[in-house]
Order: sequence, then C-alpha cells, then structure tokens
Amino acid sequence: MVKLLQINSSLFSENGQSSQLTRKFVERFLKSNPDTLHTVRDLANQPIPHLDAEIVMGFGFSDDQKNGRQIEMTALSDQLIEEVKVADILVIGLPMYNFSLPSVMKSWFDFIARAGITFKYTEQGPVGLLQGKKAYIMAARGGQYAGTEYDTQTAMVRHFLGFIGITDVEFVYAEGLNMGDDTKEQAINDAGLRIDSLVA
Repeated sequence: MVKLLQINSSLFSENGQSSQLTRKFVERFLKSNPDTLHTVRDLANQPIPHLDAEIVMGFGFSDDQKNGRQIEMTALSDQLIEEVKVADILVIGLPMYNFSLPSVMKSWFDFIARAGITFKYTEQGPVGLLQGKKAYIMAARGGQYAGTEYDTQTAMVRHFLGFIGITDVEFVYAEGLNMGDDTKEQAINDAGLRIDSLVA
C-alpha cells in the first residue's frame, strides 16, 4: 500500500491556489492508485509554532530534563517526523509570499530537521536519514519567477529535502496567477497537464 502525505501551507487553507493544486494531484493519484493511504496536514489549520531557544534546547534534553512546553513541542516534532517517515510520497503545496516560503512551512522544516533522527553529520558531511521517498511540490505564484533570481524557493526546498534524504523531487509551477484572468487560466491549465503527466 502506498502512503501519501499531503501538506498544505497556504494561509487560505484548502482555498489557496497551491492547496487546490495539491488536491488536484491527490485526486488524480488516488484515481490511479485507489488503495493509497492518504494523510493531510494543513499548516493553516494545524499551525506549528516558530522555533525558539526553549524548544531547541528541549529537543536535546532527556525527558526528565524537559519542562512541560518542551515535552509538548518535542512530541509535536516527533509526530511530524513520523508522518514523513511512514510516507512514500509527499505532495506539498507551496505558495510564494514576498519572495519566500510561508512562515508555517519554515516552521514545519524546523520541526522535522532533527540531528540523529532525520539527518546525521559524518566526516564526509551531513547525510539525510529519510531516504527512498518521492516529493512533488505544487508551487503557486502571483508573478512569474521560475528560472530567475527572484525564485528563492526552488533551490531552498530542494536543498532542505535533500538534507533530510529526499532527493527525488518534482516541481509543478503555476505562475502569473495575479497577472490577469487569461494568464491565470493558462497557468492553471498548464499545471494540470503537468500533474497529469507526472501521475500517468
């Protein structure tokens, strides 16, 4: 049985353009793979706190050293990591806000990057421990930035996922969504065709 983890990071939850793309991908995938175990984490409805010193220190403490908040935050991190560990496929909705990631996505990154659990340092450099997975990134943008210096997302997301061992990553771009109805319609149509080609 294939296990698919869908992650939405739009501030508009399931109504965001990136979330609509993840839904389109998942619906298409489930049609072709009906026995898939599908899990959704919506970071707008299930917000993850921003990392702070207390949380980071708690990650490194033994259970008897943690305070109540550190116990709670470590448990949340463990849960998020487990969701990724058991998944074969990740489908991530990624809007662009002010040339960067949504802060909720950065928090998700921060909570699943744990030394000795999702990556380790060796004499040859860091090694990701969440290998053998496939990730599809549904990138929705108001402007057209792919392949330009303004696209700060693609390299960062590839780098982070590779850091934890996920190197098989495909991007689907829907760009120019705020550049008029015709451009938006064409972008969504092109993204749909790209999704079809990836799932087929």
